Amino acid sequence: MNLPALADLLASRGLRLLPGSYAVPVELLVQLPDATIVQFTARGTTLRLRSYSPDALTAITIPAECGCGDHHPQTGPSRVMLSRYAVPLDERTIDGELEFGWHHHEAGLLHLADATTHFLTLLETLRTRDLVGVA
Repeated sequence: MNLPALADLLASRGLRLLPGSYAVPVELLVQLPDATIVQFTARGTTLRLRSYSPDALTAITIPAECGCGDHHPQTGPSRVMLSRYAVPLDERTIDGELEFGWHHHEAGLLHLADATTHFLTLLETLRTRDLVGVA
């Protein structure tokens, strides 16, 4: 699986894969149907899903190498990312050491397809709690 295939899979579920997502090591930025942003990371022995308000996203413009305008445009490409001041609304984790016996950096070695399974599991627990909390 690659990021375009993942984007298609998520779109079929009403989710939008955002720029700033990476396959190695896995880091996903996803917009939910209610515009909430979730960030999934696989690092060390931990799989983590954090949710953020829609205004937590920001865009930065990467400056050109020389910026003179003769060889390159004055400004470079934009990159979408979470604001450095964004505070998570909620967080779900899977402790790989407890669940799978991981000891070092196995989460960071996960292939995108395997990590996606964990992402969807954590997302379901996030949604289930939200639904229960409303009732």
